[in-house]
Amino acid sequence: MALPRPGYCLAEPGARASDNAQLDGGRIGCRGCKNDGSEVSHLLEKADALYAGFKTKEALNELLKVLQLDPQNHEALSKMARVYVDFGDLIPETGSDWQERKLKQYAIAEEYARKAVKADPNGTWGHFYVAASLGKIAMQSSIPRQIDLAKEIRTEVEKAIALDPQNGYAYHVYGVWHRKMAEIGQMSRLLSFAVLWRSVPKGSLEKSVEYLQKALSLNPTVISHHLELARSYAAMGKWQPARNSLKAAQELPIQFSDDPVNKKEAQQLLQEIKGR
Repeated sequence: MALPRPGYCLAEPGARASDNAQLDGGRIGCRGCKNDGSEVSHLLEKADALYAGFKTKEALNELLKVLQLDPQNHEALSKMARVYVDFGDLIPETGSDWQERKLKQYAIAEEYARKAVKADPNGTWGHFYVAASLGKIAMQSSIPRQIDLAKEIRTEVEKAIALDPQNGYAYHVYGVWHRKMAEIGQMSRLLSFAVLWRSVPKGSLEKSVEYLQKALSLNPTVISHHLELARSYAAMGKWQPARNSLKAAQELPIQFSDDPVNKKEAQQLLQEIKGR
């Protein structure tokens, strides 16, 4: 699954820090946070700038400084979760232990995300990163484990949307969730229930497309939105819309660290469905 890369955004999560500098003095990724001149505020601004420049490890160091001063800072906690999702994503799928290494990073991301929710239950990003980190864990897990995680992922992403209906990345996760559950549901009908012993949450390809289109309406330049929408169209056998989405993904500029991989996967899928 291509998980979108929400930067430390405000009105538009996919924007870089410089794109949002004019937004009412609010800090990127925290609607109610003001740059008040405090040390914590300064460190969070610095972390934003470093992350926007793809200096993730350096951003991590600044966030750790914030948590030394304020262990319950929900903004820093949610951004720590984001950093560890990045770390997991960047581990190459080579060697004998790559899955274990990825899962370790995603588990740390989940831990920080849950701390963010505890610190601020009404913040969209804490809930989003719980859903995102669990989704990443699910993608490296068995089908029964994916089913076990599915309910909480749905619950958390729905909370993220309820708290901020403009959170396009939450719609992205929900769109992918619906496709995965629809695929597992179809697969489960071909397998023995003695293998699964689980009730598969109902997923819908139509809902997948709906939510991914919503994500695109909020963040139209995010490559991973186009890629996942194309995958959902392909799953429905709607080849021309899938090709259109893949071509759009290839034409967009790179914004986030995984965009080169997303572009490559879009090109590969376009070749696979050529002529259909």
